[in-house]
Amino acid sequence: MKTMANMCLLASLSLSCAAAVAAEDKPLRIGWVYAMANAPVVVAERKGFFTDEGVKVEVVQLTDGPLVQQALAAGEVDMAYIGSPPMYHWYSNGLDSRILAKVNYGQAAVVARKDSNINSVADLKGKKMAGVKKGSGMDVLLRGFVLRDTGKLEADKDVSIITMPSANMVGSVEEKVVDAAFMWEPFISQSLARGNTKVVMDVNQAEPNYPWYVVIARPKAMQERHDDIIKALRAHKKAIDFLNSAPTAGNDIIISTFKLDAVQDAAGVSHSAEEIVTEARKRLGWQYELTDRDLAFVQRLMNYSFDLGFIKRQLKAEEVVDRTYMTAALQGDKPAVPTALRVTQ
Repeated sequence: MKTMANMCLLASLSLSCAAAVAAEDKPLRIGWVYAMANAPVVVAERKGFFTDEGVKVEVVQLTDGPLVQQALAAGEVDMAYIGSPPMYHWYSNGLDSRILAKVNYGQAAVVARKDSNINSVADLKGKKMAGVKKGSGMDVLLRGFVLRDTGKLEADKDVSIITMPSANMVGSVEEKVVDAAFMWEPFISQSLARGNTKVVMDVNQAEPNYPWYVVIARPKAMQERHDDIIKALRAHKKAIDFLNSAPTAGNDIIISTFKLDAVQDAAGVSHSAEEIVTEARKRLGWQYELTDRDLAFVQRLMNYSFDLGFIKRQLKAEEVVDRTYMTAALQGDKPAVPTALRVTQ
């Protein structure tokens, strides 16, 4: 005879199964910040790698980190391609998520006019520099790693940082509105093609293969959609393997996705979009595995954010990283659903 407890248990299991089936029928929603470094998610979609892995996805292009944050908080995306500083900034404010894999390395550089006397980061003392919004991921990298650690300079005291959209930085340097700019690809390569600027510091030369964009997921999605997340990570790996298969692999997808045009220099010589991407790939590349060295760099970024007052408590990289999903994707296994996740909406 069925007891009331057993009947309740059966009903509960039935509801859980129904929820699981319903979840499987829905596409895995992947948000990504519109940046060349996040090309793997576009490649995976265009080349059919998600389909090959048997996961139905909805890829959502978002213009910036705050929109990704809103989408994650509202449950509108399950995974995201985002910089690690925004992710752990949100985490410190209660938006729980985990870093599952690496997306890229490199992309950032300090650029100045060719005719300037700025030849090192230290030469920026007393100068004006274009940068992005204070407290953003790139701003953390600029203030902490570039200015403080490399140049021994204090932002806002030794160097004036002028906030502006990234698209305006090249013209601002050329027109002497600012003395230098901290920018990323493909803006750096477009600037160099115009022939009036030089790279003062390539961050990837100073810190080879440093991690920047990462794949993250909310704990709720990790519990309810962990099979699909593993499949998506396999597609992510395939995309990066494809991009790394040849120096020009994926350039056509990058050019069309990011609407790259030819650039004309002062002498009237045209530099093709293909040349721009080829130049950009000297400072930018793609990797999927998060190494211990990567985690150490994320920890440095966290320390910068705490020292700069962007987060209220000191964080540990291990709090926000879960490498078991990428390990499972590489090994073809299925990880146990983590029990220590704090499921929040």
